[in-house]
This record gives sequence, structure tokens and C-alpha cells, in this order.
Amino acid sequence: MSEENNKDGFDEAKENVENAAEKIEEGAKQAASEIKEEWNQVSQSENKKMIAGILAIVIGSLGVHKFILGYTQEGILQIVITFVTCGIGGIIPLIEGIIYLTKSDEEFYETYQANKKGWF
Repeated sequence: MSEENNKDGFDEAKENVENAAEKIEEGAKQAASEIKEEWNQVSQSENKKMIAGILAIVIGSLGVHKFILGYTQEGILQIVITFVTCGIGGIIPLIEGIIYLTKSDEEFYETYQANKKGWF
């Protein structure tokens, strides 16, 4: 009789451990899902206004400010414009840098990071 009680107790303990493991697994999956969702979102705290504005004014003819904002094609185009115009095309990023720095943080974020406006 004691062997049967031991077996019942063992089965019950095994079932409890399996239930606990399932709950932990579900919790881990949910936490991983939340982290993954947050990782893919650009938050307003990642506003790149100051760095993009300063780089546009200082070395904008190299298109660095475009690459910082994630505009690869526009950055390459800025470099081409600078070389084709022998540097005169560098006035464009100077104007852009001034525009970046004069916008409010919210306005800059909405225009250049959320809506992805490439020029001016």
C-alpha cells in the first residue's frame, strides 16, 4: 500500500512541476514578446535633432546627418551633389541644419523620424 501512495504522491508532484513549468514558459514568452515589440519601436526619447542639426551645419556636405536619420539614399545623393557642384551643394545641409535646430523636439520627431521626410 505504501508503494501505491508513493507512486500517487510522485505523480502528483510531477504534475505540479509540469504545471509550474508551463506557467513559467508562458510568462517567458510574454516577456520576450513585449521586449521584442519595444525594441522595434522608435521612441521620442531617441530624438536625433541635436546631433543631426550640428552635423548638418559642420560637415553636412558629406551627408552624415542623413545617415544618422536613416536616410541612406539621401545621404549618398548629398555626397554626389557636393562633388558635382564642387562644394557649392554644401549650402543645402547648412539650411537643413538650421531648420532641424529651429524646430521643436516634437515637430522634428514627427517630421523627420516618424514620417521620414527626406529633404527640408
